[in-house]
Amino acid sequence: MQGSANLNIMIKAARLAGRSLVKDFREVENLQVSTKGAGDFVSRADVAAEKIIRDELMGARPNYGWVGEESKAVEGADPTRRWIVDPLDGTTNFLHGLPHWAVSIALEHKGEIVAAVVFDAAKDEMYFAEKGAGAWMNESRMRVSGRRSMIECIFATGLPFAGRPDLPETLQDLARLLPACAGVRRWGAAALDLAYVAAGRYDGFWERGLKSWDVAAGLLIAKEAGALVQPINPEGNILEDGDIICANDLIFDGFAKVIRNS
Repeated sequence: MQGSANLNIMIKAARLAGRSLVKDFREVENLQVSTKGAGDFVSRADVAAEKIIRDELMGARPNYGWVGEESKAVEGADPTRRWIVDPLDGTTNFLHGLPHWAVSIALEHKGEIVAAVVFDAAKDEMYFAEKGAGAWMNESRMRVSGRRSMIECIFATGLPFAGRPDLPETLQDLARLLPACAGVRRWGAAALDLAYVAAGRYDGFWERGLKSWDVAAGLLIAKEAGALVQPINPEGNILEDGDIICANDLIFDGFAKVIRNS
């Protein structure tokens, strides 16, 4: 697919950051056996990847705004456009030597995501989309799954950790959903969860309390592949509240009913 100039800039930035992270990831796998712990090393890898992306994007579009996980937000000279970036979604996986993490880059225009890239560098899978132009993984156009029955479906979520307040709600979600479906997966990278819904690998995804950079790119990629994407609270705003529900259009209503029941 021929992307716009902006999308090409985003893909290039994601590849450069991904290459840097893959190098660091090999180091982490070695660090796992040392007594030093790999935490500091990983946070350095994360910050280095964000700098690579920032230099590329802001170098090409210096008047756009910027929101990134590892740095201060910048109001751009053009107030209608901003980059929303997570240089390493799935940090805990990265830290443990698990090859399931991604670079996530979104472009927002007037409050709406218009271009998105999620790069799974460890598997060399580049997911991308532009508003109205479909969703792609590498050379292939993506489409959500066609499963119609909840009992055949696999869903993904994130489970609250380290004392996060949404544990009771999530346990209630699971108590209602698990008997009604073929399984729930928790792989620890929201950007990839949404990309996997787009690719038809998962049938749906939901999570609470995410940051804008966790979901900004993935939600457009899922939408452009035919998924329905809504806030869990129908009155809410996904990028502001961080609560999201996403599924193929055939099962969305049934799935949403289960999740919104809490």
